[in-house]
Parts: sequence; structure tokens; C-alpha cells
Amino acid sequence: MSEEFHPPASATLHPDRLLPADPATRAIARRLLAAVRALPIISPHGHTDARWFATDEPFRDPASLLITPDHYLTRMLYSQGVALEALGVQPAGEQGPPPDPRSIWHTFAAHYHLFRGTPSRVWLDWVLTEVFGTDTPLTAANAERTYRHISEQLATPAFRPRALFDRFGIEVLATTESPLDSLAHHAAIRASGWPGRVITAYRPDPLVDPQTPGFVHNLARFAEITDTDTFTWRGYLTAHRARRADFVTAGATSTDHGHPSARTADLDPHAAEALFERVVHGARSGTLSSVEAETFRAQMLTEMARMSLDDGLVLQIHPGACRDHNTPLARRLGANIGADIPTPTQYVEALRPLLTRFGNEPTLTLIVFTLDESTYSRELAPLAGHYPALKLGPAWWFHDSPEGLMRFREQTTETAGFYNTVGFNDDTRAFLSIPARHDAARRVDCAFLARLVAEHRLPEGEAVQVACDLAYHLPKRAYRL
Repeated sequence: MSEEFHPPASATLHPDRLLPADPATRAIARRLLAAVRALPIISPHGHTDARWFATDEPFRDPASLLITPDHYLTRMLYSQGVALEALGVQPAGEQGPPPDPRSIWHTFAAHYHLFRGTPSRVWLDWVLTEVFGTDTPLTAANAERTYRHISEQLATPAFRPRALFDRFGIEVLATTESPLDSLAHHAAIRASGWPGRVITAYRPDPLVDPQTPGFVHNLARFAEITDTDTFTWRGYLTAHRARRADFVTAGATSTDHGHPSARTADLDPHAAEALFERVVHGARSGTLSSVEAETFRAQMLTEMARMSLDDGLVLQIHPGACRDHNTPLARRLGANIGADIPTPTQYVEALRPLLTRFGNEPTLTLIVFTLDESTYSRELAPLAGHYPALKLGPAWWFHDSPEGLMRFREQTTETAGFYNTVGFNDDTRAFLSIPARHDAARRVDCAFLARLVAEHRLPEGEAVQVACDLAYHLPKRAYRL
């Protein structure tokens, strides 16, 4: 640690952040927060890199850890004229040296004011203050000092991935891998003897979405991995079952599906087989229609639900994102660069085929997320408030902000209650922001519950139990952890 660094008193985060402004209600929220603040973190769905925990190597530098991989940050800076390349985002396939991380950090610090009022600012201030003990807010004036201070800390054993995992109080963390992933890092974690629980989740999108670039090549790789003929419908389904079993061995308790829509289908076996043959032919020849692709994705959600009844994996659906809306940028830099945009998403009729077939199965857990907040009270809460299999995932992606988390509670609780939801999951690539996100979610939930107590709609003792359930017990139960 640098001897010249002396965090000022102003670096301390306010203890009442995100709690109600009304003094009486805030006092209730404080008591509720005290009951949940130290509970372990359950992170059942996310996109951190299993390699970090397999190798336990030091993180390289502040920029590659905190800025370059976080599309929440890069998209905001890009909107204000900062080139993504200047933030370390390299053109697809480019092998040249990345920009100097110190330069990336200084660019970020000079634009830190852009994040005022955003959830990113809430998370970043927490990370800078609570993890590294630095000045907040970050400015151009303190950028170099902060960069050197964080770099020195990252070089110490206390800031390696496993040590931070333990320090953050994470009980279990799920990464997300494709069926084409070897799962070697998960095997290395298990073989290392480290007691931290890092599990995987089955994300079959590259093999379920025939509009994915390289879909036919992916099927061929899938055949090699599973020693199955994946170009026949029966062999294709057999390969999924086999690979899911491998993921279960690696600790998986869930699958995840990032489809453009929430549409499901329930074709008879002959129609499904014929559709698969048309899809493979269309993908090979370049004649695949968007209708066939959408119908195939819809059918595969129902097939995955069928498999979940057999192997017990929780089924998650994350629909409604228009991916890579900035086409020229995606062509130059690839996917996942912050150009995804929420779209209107319909659930009542879209989910009906799957729910008609499996929605009354008490042993199936189907967790649905949305980027379309207009559906909370109109569609999703009533559906979850009826079907035994269906649960609501928390406010997600663009909406896991303090305001978005509160809107979710306000619009779903009256119909679905608390116990048809699954608590909070952070769904992030940004490892160091995990405790910050859970802290924010717990504070918002306590603020919401405090209002119910203040209005004499819920006894405070019950509110304490609900707060603990939302923070810890519900995600453990929903994800079978």
C-alpha cells in the first residue's frame, strides 16, 4: 500500500444511502437492514470468469478489472464521444497490444461525472471506498494517485480472486458457460481443495439459436464433445441431456436462455423433428427464415423444461434484448459492447404453450426475467401468482438500479407477493461489484418493507423475516443451492 495515500473522511459512504428520507420510516429501514447486512451473498446467476478462481492469479491492473469489461461503463462513455478502443475494447480478432491501462484509467476518471445519479456510480463508489479505501468521487486530480494505490493492492495476496471471494462473504457464485466450454476451470477449482463454492450454469444459446453465427459449426463441435450425431433431432436432444449431466457434475443447478422473445412452443415429436431438419438445412444453405428460427427457439424452451423435470435444473429465461443494435460498431468490435437495447416483450400468450404443458408441475422451477417493465403488474405478476412452476426473477440489467428495484417490488408484490419471487441475483461480469449490488438490493428491499411497516400493513417482525428471505433464503431455495 502506498505510504502517501491517506483516504479523507469524505471517502466514507453514508450509512443511510438508499434508505427512506422520512425519519420515522428510515429508522425502521435501519433496523431491517441491520438484520440482513451481514448475511452471506448468494450469487446464483452471473458471468464472472471461472478462470479467476481456478488460477487465483492477481488481477492485472485497475483498468482491465474495473473498466474495459463493464459495458455499463463503456456504453455511457461511448455515448459521450469516448472511443471504445480508448477504453481497451479491441476490434474483433485484433492481436495487437491493448491501450495503456493507466491511460484508460485517466480517461475514465476525467469522465466520472457522467455517472452521477446512475446505479454504476452507486456500485463504483462502494468498490472504490469499501474494497480499496480510495477517494470518492474519482476525479482527474486524484486519478494517478488512485491508480497507483489500487495497483499496489492488487499485487498483494489479500486482493487475489479467492481472498476477495471470502472477504465479500460469498457463499456460492454461479458462472455461465456454453455446452461447448470444456469446464476445465471448474474442474481445476474442485481439484484445488479450495472450499469456495463456484458452480456453472448451462447456457445453450449457441446451439439453440440457429441465427447464431457459426451455428452449423457449433453443432459439429457439439457432436465431437458428446460423441453423438447432433445433426439428427434425436441425437441433438441426447447430446443436450448428456452435456447437462456434465454441467450437473460441475455443480450446475440451473440453465439460462437469452432469447430475443419469450415465445415457447409445444410441437408434436414429428413436427419438431421436421422443424429441426429445416433449420439445419436453412443454416447450412443460408435460407433459414426468421419464422423458423423463432419457432425452433420456442420449441427448445419447452424441450429444456422437459429435461429439467428429469435432471432438476432450474430453467431461467432472459428475453427481450435487441442485441448489438449498433451494427457498424458490432462489425468492428464484436458482440457485448454495450449496444444492446430493451424491447417490448409479451408473456401471456408467449409462455402459454410451455405453461400448458409444464406450468402445473410442482417440481419444475421456471424463473422469468424481463427488460419490459410494463409487463410487471399486467402479465408477469399474475402469471407467477398462479402457476406453481413460475417464479419472477428480480429487476434485471437496465433496471437493477435503486429505482428499478423499487419499481419491481411496487408493481409485483400486490399480485405475486414476495414468495413467488427469487430474491436478488447480480447477473454481472464485474466481480468486485457483486457485494455492492447486493448491498443496494438489500437497502432497497428494506426501504420498501419499512414503508409497509410504517403504514401498518406488515408487522415489523414479519418484515425482518421477509428481508432475510429476500436477501438469502429465497435465492437458495429457488436455485436449489
